Amino acid sequence: MGTLSLAARAEQTFMTPLDGVRTLYERHSETVYRSALRVTGNPADAEDVMQTVFMRVLHQEIPLDPEATPSSYFRRAATNASLDILRRRTSRNEAPLDDGLGRASPESPGVLKEQLRRAIGQLDPKDAELFVLRFVEGMSNGELAQLLGVEKAQIAMRIYRIRQQLQQELSR
Repeated sequence: MGTLSLAARAEQTFMTPLDGVRTLYERHSETVYRSALRVTGNPADAEDVMQTVFMRVLHQEIPLDPEATPSSYFRRAATNASLDILRRRTSRNEAPLDDGLGRASPESPGVLKEQLRRAIGQLDPKDAELFVLRFVEGMSNGELAQLLGVEKAQIAMRIYRIRQQLQQELSR
């Protein structure tokens, strides 16, 4: 590949200015980490999510405005990146290293949390995101309806169906 074609490819790469990313990181990294930790339950995975989210911000075609980007944007981005990790773990049948260590019974909270994480990883990505935003991030049905541009009743029905699906998955 010639130098000219490399230069043409380099021009197609979009990047947000580093100062803007630094400002966004300083303001929202804690939110991203906490959201990711709640979803994945694993500090190492939460750090991977932080890296993924801010690398995506860095490489966005349209730079984010540090003054206008709300924390809800980063909570949602962290949720999506966390769900990607859970899906990847589920599809590869991966389990955290501490699985099975020091657990007295299969009903212990740690085992149940891991079962729920795996069940969430089996959901349709949009359903998984909706479930996590509702029950992990604590957003109300009204907030979700506004965020997604749908009626509140539609959110309630989707949440109901998602919960039924998760109950079926957990009972297996």
